[in-house]
Order: sequence, then structure tokens, then C-alpha cells
Amino acid sequence: MPAKLAAGNWKMNGTGAALTEIEALQSSHPAPGCDVLICPPATLIARMADMTSGSAIAVGGQDCHAAAGGAHTGDIAATMLTDAGASHVILGHSERRADHGESSADVLAKAVAATEAGLVAIICIGETLEEREAGRTLEVVLGQLEASTPDASSAETVVIAYEPVWAIGTGKVATLEQIAEVHAAIRDALAGRFGDGGDFSILYGGSVKPSNAAEIFGVANVDGALVGGASLKAADFSGIITALEASGG
Repeated sequence: MPAKLAAGNWKMNGTGAALTEIEALQSSHPAPGCDVLICPPATLIARMADMTSGSAIAVGGQDCHAAAGGAHTGDIAATMLTDAGASHVILGHSERRADHGESSADVLAKAVAATEAGLVAIICIGETLEEREAGRTLEVVLGQLEASTPDASSAETVVIAYEPVWAIGTGKVATLEQIAEVHAAIRDALAGRFGDGGDFSILYGGSVKPSNAAEIFGVANVDGALVGGASLKAADFSGIITALEASGG
């Protein structure tokens, strides 16, 4: 069975003062019934990893470079993330694809580097509103999945996150039917390519919050969520974790 994962993406938010939210999360969920991950800004990874050492909360990065090192000012290698205490890394988020012009080939190279460094790669895929309205959702999503995922991927090294671009930070959420259709297609594609597609964790992302988490987690092939804004406050993220626990995590 796929692992149930509640993953928080803090994006470019948070200074040292925000670490009190992690203390609150540890207090509210000392032994969560699902996997819990927080991906803070790079400046907080080591401090957060120290705080959560020995606890049920894992820490991840939000990006890594494909190279192991060298003249790449401002970038972070996968091995640097592991050295800082990270166990996961988010790759190919739509904000990286749009703001930094990252292609699926770029995401693939990063995913290879990440998994070789021992990180679990959370590979993000999703369509824009224009692509959905043009009826190209599955074409785009499955194309990104194919081109962004390493050939050597397994359920232990890769997590897939479906995030419709038009639902990220907008307050809009895909319908349960839309989520079910895309997640089923992703599951089938993974099974066809790797033979164990049923074991991969497939997360949904896009304005997930405590008030809608339970119904989203009730959809077939949804194994958790990649959460943005609602992961910044322990009280909000705690509600999402509780919903995932109740879904059978």
C-alpha cells in the first residue's frame, strides 16, 4: 500500500521565529498515524532538522541543483540537503517551472541527482487553466510525469504530487471527480512503466485546507497532500494531518 504523506511546502516564508510552529506541531501530533514532512526555506533546514531529530516529523528541501557541486552561485546540491538533515526534496513545482523556466528535462536531471544522494524526490506535475479548458489535462500531466520521472524510480525513492496550476494559492480546488480522474491516470501510468504503480504515493496539492482535506483524502488514489499556505500554521496543518490519519493512514 502507498504511504500516506502530509507534506508542507513553506515556500519563501519563515524565519527562525516560525520554528515555534514546529514545536506546536510536535505537541499536537507526537505520534502521527501518517508520514509528516515540512519543507522550509533552505535557511531553516538544518535548524528544523535538529529540532525534529528523533521525532515523527521529517524535513525536506524545496529544490536542488542537478550538479553535485561547482560554479552555481545561489544553488544547493542534493548532497548539501542531506548534509543539512533533509530526507526529501520538492522538484518541478509549478512555481519553479513558471518562474525559473524549468523544463521536465531539468526536473528529471534534478530527480536523478536527488535520488542518488539518498533523498526522496517529490516530483510535481500539473496543468494550467488554459490547458484544462483546452481538454489537454491528461496529455500535459502524463507527459510531465513521463519526462520528469527517472527510469530507476520506485515507491521508496519518488513521490508524485499532482497540483493543478490554477488551484495553487487561488482558493480554487479541483472537483473530486477531476482529482479522481487525474490520480487514476497517474496510477495507471506508473503501473504501466514501473510495474508497481500501486505502491507509489500520489499526493494532491492546490488550496488544501482543514475544511476540505477529508473529502479530498476520500478520493481513490489520493495518498496525501502537498500543502502550501495551510502548512505555515501548526493549527491548520494539524487539521490536515488529522484528516489524513482518519482516511486510513
